[in-house]
Amino acid sequence: MTPPGRLRAAWRRRSLQARLTILATLVVAAGLAAGSLLLVGSLQRSLVAAVDSTARQQAQDVAALAVSNRLPDPLPAASGGSVVLQVVDAGGRVVAGSVGGDRVVPLLTRTQLLHASDRRARFLDGSRVGQEAPLRVVVWPATYRGAPVRVLAAASFAGVASSLHVVELALVVGMPLLLLLLAAVAWVTIGWTLRPVGELRRGAEEITEAGAARQLPLPSAHDEIFRLADTLNRMLDRLQRASSRQRTFVADAAHELRTPLASMRAQLEVSLAHPGSADWPRVVAAALEDNLRLARTVDDLLVLARLDERHIDASAGTVDLDDLVRRVAGRVERSGLELQVRVAGGVSVAGDAAALGRVVQNLLDNALRHASSRVEVSVEATDGWVVLVVADDGPGIPAADRDRVFERFTRLDDARSHDSGGTGLGLAIVREIVRAHHGEVTLEDAASDSDGATRSKGARVVTRLPGGASPRPPPHGAALLRRHWATPAAPDEVGGAYGLAPRR
Repeated sequence: MTPPGRLRAAWRRRSLQARLTILATLVVAAGLAAGSLLLVGSLQRSLVAAVDSTARQQAQDVAALAVSNRLPDPLPAASGGSVVLQVVDAGGRVVAGSVGGDRVVPLLTRTQLLHASDRRARFLDGSRVGQEAPLRVVVWPATYRGAPVRVLAAASFAGVASSLHVVELALVVGMPLLLLLLAAVAWVTIGWTLRPVGELRRGAEEITEAGAARQLPLPSAHDEIFRLADTLNRMLDRLQRASSRQRTFVADAAHELRTPLASMRAQLEVSLAHPGSADWPRVVAAALEDNLRLARTVDDLLVLARLDERHIDASAGTVDLDDLVRRVAGRVERSGLELQVRVAGGVSVAGDAAALGRVVQNLLDNALRHASSRVEVSVEATDGWVVLVVADDGPGIPAADRDRVFERFTRLDDARSHDSGGTGLGLAIVREIVRAHHGEVTLEDAASDSDGATRSKGARVVTRLPGGASPRPPPHGAALLRRHWATPAAPDEVGGAYGLAPRR
């Protein structure tokens, strides 16, 4: 692994607290370094400008005295003698000087004087005047007694150097201490901020499959971590409900599958124990009946499993619900019951035709199974919704049980038992399909008949679906589910094109 790769690996192995602390410290260190450079540079420019201004002002004052031919001896120097003044003629001789200045040797050579006559300040080695610190020299041209002269003003740079040294020393010593303090504060603050995350982790470790009812601890501060913990708790609640529902579903499914198997086994064992007295055609018919009931249960379980996996597309195409209801109603087994179908005509919905056919088939199968004499089916469009109503005049469903009947393996009484041919999954399948199509299905009070008479009993299932939409190709999963519904093993075993057994 390359060195950068090893650095990245080492960085990833660090804890989040350590990485955030290091990043914060590095960012602040870069900012402090840039700020220190700017501070030292600005301070240096400011102090140099002040020294240059002092030297230039002294040179201007002496030049004014030279022009007036009134040069004192020695030359007056301000700033406590920190400025050395000289007046040098064209031949390089010192005409006048300040106290402490050389009266013989000029500060600058003749060549330097020629290049320094632009009145700009320049650095000069302090050893020429016996000083350790450098000087800032300004050369100002003037005339004295009609002859050209140069006024040299050299200001000491010692004060500037001392001030810069103090500031640099303070930065060199103070910055590491400040960074250490910042790193410590960042470490403690980030650790305190991430402490609820550690509590969430420990709480998650304590939650086992057997104890899924536990919840993660909520931090006291209502911040992002609180919202995360609250979201995770809601997720755990949903998982707990789903797990409980799954366990119940598996237990109910095992019971439903075991019942016909036990019945077939008992009949066959009795018949084999007494083969001479057994009515074999009746035994075979009863076994076939149990086998068909077992097949219907397995088929419904497979459909629910696919619905749980969301293998359905509510925008697979546009379905003519009127035509669908007429086709399904035309092939159901009525067993002497009256079936009335009223459709508005031209009513369509967006969805999967096979899935919606399963809805109509299950509702009709349920109504015909429990009706006393008549079943009514109606389809109409109202307020952007398509309403499918299936009503029967059977024993009805109490108001307290109208939500529970849509749960899986729900049977209310003896009238809705195994003997009636139902598996307890039909309405559950209806609800899942309708929800997948963004609709709703409810049980309502008994309504008036077409002749105006009011029924005193009966079940009325109302399904509401959104209006039609433009079709588009279905996804692969929806196609698989549609093939499962629309391809029966045999018409006499699974009940036509929608995988439902006929009512027996």
